[in-house]
Amino acid sequence: MCCMRYLTETHLRGFERYKYSSIDTSFLSVYVMHPFWNVCVKYVPMWMAPNILTFVGFLMTVVNFILIAYYDWNFDAANDKSIGNTVPGWVWTVAAINILIYYNLDGMDGKQARRTGTSGPLGELFDHGLDSYSAALIPIYIFSLFGTVDLPPIRMFFVIWNVFLNFYFTHVEKYNTGVMFLPWGYDFTMWGVSIMMFVATLVGPEIYRTSFYDITIANVFEVGLIGSGMLSSHPIIIRNIYLSYKNKTGRMRPPMEMLRPFFAFVWLFVITLIWSFYSRNNVINLEPRVLWMLYGTIFSNIACRLIVAQMSDTRCDAFNILMWPLAATVGVCCFPWYEEVFGIDLTPQGERWLVHGLTIFCTLAHWHYGYGVVTEMCNHFNINCFKIKKQPVNAVQELADTNGTQPETEPVEEV
Repeated sequence: MCCMRYLTETHLRGFERYKYSSIDTSFLSVYVMHPFWNVCVKYVPMWMAPNILTFVGFLMTVVNFILIAYYDWNFDAANDKSIGNTVPGWVWTVAAINILIYYNLDGMDGKQARRTGTSGPLGELFDHGLDSYSAALIPIYIFSLFGTVDLPPIRMFFVIWNVFLNFYFTHVEKYNTGVMFLPWGYDFTMWGVSIMMFVATLVGPEIYRTSFYDITIANVFEVGLIGSGMLSSHPIIIRNIYLSYKNKTGRMRPPMEMLRPFFAFVWLFVITLIWSFYSRNNVINLEPRVLWMLYGTIFSNIACRLIVAQMSDTRCDAFNILMWPLAATVGVCCFPWYEEVFGIDLTPQGERWLVHGLTIFCTLAHWHYGYGVVTEMCNHFNINCFKIKKQPVNAVQELADTNGTQPETEPVEEV
């Protein structure tokens, strides 16, 4: 496994031809955030690789996950209205600041790449790959604001899958059109999450347990999040794909190939839906946090493989290898085979061990995939992921002599 290669020569040749193309029409992003990032990026040292900004931002979401999980592992800290949310107020402050750091570094990494002349396919893959993991981490912070009374785990399941769909659909769009149409909802979501956490610090998170005519803030959050995707971003994505076929500006794949990215996504949704609804030990209430991490890790692996396919203009996977152990585990936990074979039923503790074990296995496998892809790209392009290389002085002098220009030592490697 340590010598496994994930990228073929076709992938690598596709990366060599790849050119990033995106369209951002969000007024918040275009008129507020981009001018702000243009100013901020000037204070970033020229020697700092863009991937460092990307990775530090991602680590902020990991810190949030660990910090809130420590104080509210089972999402029950907000359940008792009489005592309020038991997560310390400073935790919400730190979480809000970390989200803003993540959001702003995510907006600055591409500008740093262009500023240092190090733009390339690795940076985009690194950025969007880590974003796919954050798509699982960030919603989990919000669940601790509401608790399992106002937002039961089964409803959390559909909320987190809505986030997955919003992220994934954007990359399906690029797989078919060749253009990244940046969604409006991303900027507003990042600011919304941060504001919600700052409010939890200032007036207390118990404000999110209030209700009006039996309509809770958790209900508003659910409807708003799911509705915004279904009524705004999804129709726009479908329209963009349709126009790319009508105007012959996209990849012009056959209909089944156009829909192929959804195969692995739908398989994962169906398998996780069966486990969440039909587990004999009600695993979704038994270990929700670990379950979301398991689902998020496999989703991230599917999304990363799609990103590789759309950037290299190759055929995407219709099934993900990590779903084999997932399907086997669901078979053990949801159907009576276990009891028939072993003569005893699967206990809640036994299913908990299966969830933890499978999560560890899939996480290590996903990390290995990410490390392998990044390493193979670095080797192919002769670059470092976290360091900007400079041309050797001799090479610069030879180039200058050939062109009759004054030698300049500057970054030349893509990050």
